[in-house]
Amino acid sequence: MNLASILLFLGNMGGSEMILIGLALLLFFGGKKLPELMKGLGKGIREFNDAKNEVKDQINKELDETKK
Repeated sequence: MNLASILLFLGNMGGSEMILIGLALLLFFGGKKLPELMKGLGKGIREFNDAKNEVKDQINKELDETKK
């Protein structure tokens, strides 16, 4: 499964599916571990976005320098 198919799958999820997944996570990890899990997930997403933006900025900088 590639990233595009995963993102398309997540885009088609409705409210009931999200609730079901949330309940499954709550049962699997418990109420005390779930905030830690979400904090780690948020930190990972933030780091990924920061790295993505850094690469995008470097590419744009190189393109601007080659145009000069």
